[in-house]
Amino acid sequence: MAKYKTLDGFDVSGKRVLVRADLNVPMKDGKVTDATRIERTVPTLIELADKGARVVVVTHLGRPKGKVAPEFSLKPVAEALARACKRPVAFAGDCVGPEAERLVAAMKAGDIAMLENLRFHAEEEKNDLEFAKKLAALADVYVTDAFSCAHRAHASTEAVARLLPAAAGRLMQAELEALTAALDHPKHPVVALVGGAKISTKLDLLGNLTKKVDKLVIGGGMANTFLNAKGVNVGKSLCERDMADSARAIMAAASGNGCEIVLPVDAVIADRLAEGVKTETVAIDKVPDGAMILDIGPKSTADLKALLAGMKTLVWNGPLGAFEVAPFDAGTNAVAGEAAKLTKAGKLLSVAGGGDTVAALAKAGVEEDFSYVSTAGGAFLEWLEGKDLPGVAVLRAG
Repeated sequence: MAKYKTLDGFDVSGKRVLVRADLNVPMKDGKVTDATRIERTVPTLIELADKGARVVVVTHLGRPKGKVAPEFSLKPVAEALARACKRPVAFAGDCVGPEAERLVAAMKAGDIAMLENLRFHAEEEKNDLEFAKKLAALADVYVTDAFSCAHRAHASTEAVARLLPAAAGRLMQAELEALTAALDHPKHPVVALVGGAKISTKLDLLGNLTKKVDKLVIGGGMANTFLNAKGVNVGKSLCERDMADSARAIMAAASGNGCEIVLPVDAVIADRLAEGVKTETVAIDKVPDGAMILDIGPKSTADLKALLAGMKTLVWNGPLGAFEVAPFDAGTNAVAGEAAKLTKAGKLLSVAGGGDTVAALAKAGVEEDFSYVSTAGGAFLEWLEGKDLPGVAVLRAG
């Protein structure tokens, strides 16, 4: 991956390496409840430590709004990181200033340390240069493993990268390689599957995808907005009726770009969204006024499975139905299972991302079977929208 600077080009032996990770993990009662993000960045930290670097980890946790807030202290995260790394992780009660400086000065080659929450300082989110200089003074090299924060120009993601030799960590590298392979230089035909509730939050994404992909599958509540724009009655389903013109504009853009938009042909309906309600499957143009579309139907599911069989690349963001409530997860589960099967057979490159998407794939039991599943919500979406991410731009070679 020559486009971005990686660890391959850096001699870190004996050097202080500032690693910007995203360890903004779920917490309850002062304990980490999901260590996925911690585990994903461990390979970078171990590689650096084993090469003789003094590894200084910085991250944020929650939204303390620029003030010290004990409930957002990273001390429990440092303890969880030590367990994941299977080696000690020292901790400093501030990320800049005398305490941080003392800790870093005492480190030996191969040591790992974590500094306190970056967002205890308001200057972090302001991308303040003087604050970035204080962070840079603690290190000789900067490594970022926080793609999920790369869409924010903060002091620890953007400014500090301009003050030190900078490189992508292995997690960041994997993310960039997966997204580049899926959207920038994909094998065609390419299909994007975009679901979720509202098109109003994904207009830029849909517009960009119509220029990049061969097929654009739209599901979830978003599909209802497109169906409504085509004059199809969607009953009392979730639908942004005021976005009909925008939906029609996207359909026109897709047509002009040679991109086929795929909408459901049948649906599973009910009078309300709840476990155990009476359901019915109907053709998409036969939805009664008092019914809600809550999942794609079996014909739509079969069509999507057949469509995937003819694709080389899949980009997935958003569920196809109200997957949180059974049985309205059936369509998402079945299509995800087919994508996983094709991926394992080496016939499909599958890249997925976004909070609901990760949850849906995990519920379907196929999260580990996709080529790459990104935990970066906002950054993943902005990449799909074609935006230049500040935390990525600073890593470009040349």
